[in-house]
Amino acid sequence: MDDRSTDSDPVTASESSILDTLGEDVIRIVSPVSLCMLLVVLLVSSLSSTNDLSSSISSLFLSSPPTSFSSLNLLLGSDSTWEEIKSALITALSFVVVVTLLTFLLVLLFYFRCTNFLRIYMGISSLFVLSFLGGFISLLLISHFKVPIDPLTFGILLFNLSVVGVFAVFMSKFPISMNQGYLVAIGVLTAYWFTMLPEWTTWALLIAMSLYDLAAVLLPVGPLRLLVELAMSRNEEIPALVYEARPVDPQPGDRVRVWRERTDVVRIEATENSTNSANVQTIQETRLAVSEEITAPLIEPFPQTGDRHLNTEEEDDGIGLGSSGAIKLGLGDFIFYSVLVGRAAMYDYMTVYACYLAIMAGLGVTLLLLAVYRKALPALPVSIMLGVVFYLLTRVLLEVFVVQCSSNLLMF
Repeated sequence: MDDRSTDSDPVTASESSILDTLGEDVIRIVSPVSLCMLLVVLLVSSLSSTNDLSSSISSLFLSSPPTSFSSLNLLLGSDSTWEEIKSALITALSFVVVVTLLTFLLVLLFYFRCTNFLRIYMGISSLFVLSFLGGFISLLLISHFKVPIDPLTFGILLFNLSVVGVFAVFMSKFPISMNQGYLVAIGVLTAYWFTMLPEWTTWALLIAMSLYDLAAVLLPVGPLRLLVELAMSRNEEIPALVYEARPVDPQPGDRVRVWRERTDVVRIEATENSTNSANVQTIQETRLAVSEEITAPLIEPFPQTGDRHLNTEEEDDGIGLGSSGAIKLGLGDFIFYSVLVGRAAMYDYMTVYACYLAIMAGLGVTLLLLAVYRKALPALPVSIMLGVVFYLLTRVLLEVFVVQCSSNLLMF
């Protein structure tokens, strides 16, 4: 009786702790993604009446004003529609080519250990997003809601928030909550600007980036895969905008960023020779990468009681970054998820809800595949493809059904 209880209790406690931790990490990454999409939807809904900026940006890509594809007839519509589709494909292809070249350049600089240069470049990019894009969107909000504020106060606030944001993102001495908040803010600002693109360009860009993410992570010569493998071989962090769902230290005195080691120490008692000796073994979790910047802990097979030795080198074969064991998600995934939902918000909220559920389902499927195949997986393709399909189905089928039911006073 006693021996069985001592052997089974550690197993049950270890498995339950790992499952609880995995669920906690998933919630910690789903919450900021949902918040980012919600803020983009609110911005699009609030500033939808401001059409001057959107039309000016659209004119950079199209010679004629964009039209919305509200029905399937548009897919086989006039010559102007096909011109818009052609322009959208060219724009999306050009964007993917530029991103690919820049990613290979990032791999090259990281290979030659130009980490400081990369951090400076990322800092300048973050400062540009927070100051210029954030300032312009703030002016639109101030004008829309008629907020009384003088230019001097606005300039001081914008400067302080932008500079503090850059330091919060790239310095480890800031609270993790501030780091996460500014990363979400950068994602919201960038995603809102992408929603100002013409409709066909937005959809072409989303699909093209999903295919690029698929190739860049899974191909042996993919730039993201090369970057992850290089970082793993050096045991270094990639200098990039990455949201990490790291836990915050629960102690009130220590509010700085914490790296929590996710190791489960299992005490295996030796009952053959003596009752006082214990063999303590540390089982390290395998961490796998979703896209280039997302990791998730997996449940390792629990060793048998008679096993006295563990080969720790074989347990570190999983692809992952860092030692925190928390899920990491690249800021690009935040941005393109929010762009899809923001584009849906330009139509109606029923489409927004359908796209949101599709994106969350795709993210869950990606994490499930991550645990099954134990290899690097991209985070964009499943969610974006499901989101696009649900968007089309909602606009083409569900909308017609709901309108007909409402017009005939049918409730369901």
